[in-house]
Amino acid sequence: MQEWMPSLNALRAFESVARHLSYRAAADELRVTPGAVKQLVLKLEDALGVKLVERKGHRLVLTSVGEAGKDGCSLAMRQLRESVRAMRRHKTSSRVIVSVEASLATTWLSSRLNEFWRLHPDIDLLVDASQQIVDLENSEVDVAIRYGVPCDDDLWTTRLFKDLVFPVCSPSLAKSPPKLEALEQLREVPLIHWSTAHMPWAHATKRWFSWSDWFRHVGLQQTEATGGTEFSDYGLAVQAATAGQGVMLAGWPALQDTLNAGFLICPFKDSIVETDIGFDLVTQHETYQRPEVAAFANWLIAVARKVNPNEVV
Repeated sequence: MQEWMPSLNALRAFESVARHLSYRAAADELRVTPGAVKQLVLKLEDALGVKLVERKGHRLVLTSVGEAGKDGCSLAMRQLRESVRAMRRHKTSSRVIVSVEASLATTWLSSRLNEFWRLHPDIDLLVDASQQIVDLENSEVDVAIRYGVPCDDDLWTTRLFKDLVFPVCSPSLAKSPPKLEALEQLREVPLIHWSTAHMPWAHATKRWFSWSDWFRHVGLQQTEATGGTEFSDYGLAVQAATAGQGVMLAGWPALQDTLNAGFLICPFKDSIVETDIGFDLVTQHETYQRPEVAAFANWLIAVARKVNPNEVV
């Protein structure tokens, strides 16, 4: 007689909760609501007739029974994920899925992909431009280009380039009375902000370089960084700046092409700040062993090395 097994969804929910000791963190990982995760764990407990998770004060802890099953469930889930990845690689061995920081994807990477396709016509790329930090172990994504995310020692990581930040605006705004020349004049013009405050998951492990950061680096009062227009989409912020609606912080090389084309200019001397934040290429060590992934990674690294910081302004 075949032994009864609980649902895979319930086991998956418990395994995630056991790792994070948080319904919310498990929900973010599984892309469902915390209530749904809690219900799945409760169903598993009802089916087994034992408590697996309990609350002590403001934190979750595993019961002795939960601890007994935690490692086995984690191992089983890892094996299932690896089996799925193996089947997917066999089916689409020439496809590379790339998760890219949205600002870099729309303003820099997309215009350079034709070169990769010309060199590797047999490799299909699927580019996902998103602010979300993708879990490379638990997703279909092969490679990620991340900004401001701490390096993970378990991943194959290469710094593509540091971010150079400075204020830019349209040529017409820079020349309109009064002509923009001194940094103190930023008090007199609208500032354009790019914010992801409405997306809490984007702030979990990321760092951003804001107007407040820039003002502090150049020695101006941080209170001057308030006001203006705020956009949640980097592309819209760039469009607003190009249309002369205000001054925005540009990142180099993310806006390299826009600046080279003259749609935006930097009207201020000595305003470039070299941040300690950069764009990193990351993948799993075993994923990098796939020829198509290595081909994309090595191509991107070669392209990044061509970026010349002396061309900024």
